[in-house]
Amino acid sequence: RDPVALDWGSISAGVAGRTVLVTGGAGSIGSELCRQLVRLQPKRLIVADRSEFGLYEIEQDLAASVPQVDMRFYLRDVCDRVGLEQLVIKEKPELVFHAAAYKHVPMLEAQVREAVRNNVEGTRNMVELAGIHGVATMVLISTDKAVNPTNIMGASKRVAELYCQNAGQRWHDTRFVTVRFGNVLGSAGSVVPLFRRQIAQGGPVTVTDPEIRRYFMTIPEACQLILEAAAVGDGGEIFVLDMGEPVLVRYLAERMIALAGKRVGTDIEIVYTGLRPGEKLFEELF
Repeated sequence: RDPVALDWGSISAGVAGRTVLVTGGAGSIGSELCRQLVRLQPKRLIVADRSEFGLYEIEQDLAASVPQVDMRFYLRDVCDRVGLEQLVIKEKPELVFHAAAYKHVPMLEAQVREAVRNNVEGTRNMVELAGIHGVATMVLISTDKAVNPTNIMGASKRVAELYCQNAGQRWHDTRFVTVRFGNVLGSAGSVVPLFRRQIAQGGPVTVTDPEIRRYFMTIPEACQLILEAAAVGDGGEIFVLDMGEPVLVRYLAERMIALAGKRVGTDIEIVYTGLRPGEKLFEELF
């Protein structure tokens, strides 16, 4: 499908002149979201992440590209409610994008406590603090894996969605909006960088199952969808990008091998390794 282009007029109007907080702002989605936000002239951008190196990297990146924007960078864990509340009280964000989450499906199958602590408790902390301290809009960044979840990651994100959807009944002055999307091309831990490394090493390229399918979108598309949801959401909705038809991961591997000037089966083999813990053959949007 063609890349999606959204309404930058309404998006810009919702961000310009406002204090914006991004949790998980050093991650692949969070950092691109910050890059797009600073172009929309917020009053102040607050970036929070618990990765010291990740926070350092995004600080260096943004300081070099948009030095005129007021930016603050905080080492914060969303599971630390006291520290998170101190940040909210001090900076008084009007718009919050909650991107902080664990998302690696097979790893979280054996890490239930940490998945729930980060994805559920961390979201609850941010939702409640947004409501208590009068944040105008909070956007939860979710996943298609929350639909009929068959894994810990998807289940934890579904709980987070439900909590966010119902929060508007407790705090009427805050709009709570959720955005759900599929696999993001090039994000940390995604399949494209893995395939690229495997091709560079001469193969084999590993695919879990010949029939596994995924919806794909680019990082800029994902971030535009998040910003659009913040602009048009009334509160309580879950927004989903129309991502076209799901793509066979096997086809993606074949195309990447061909684009690298190699031949499948001759130069580079594709090896099927079997579905990993918690992995579905296909994802659903609704």
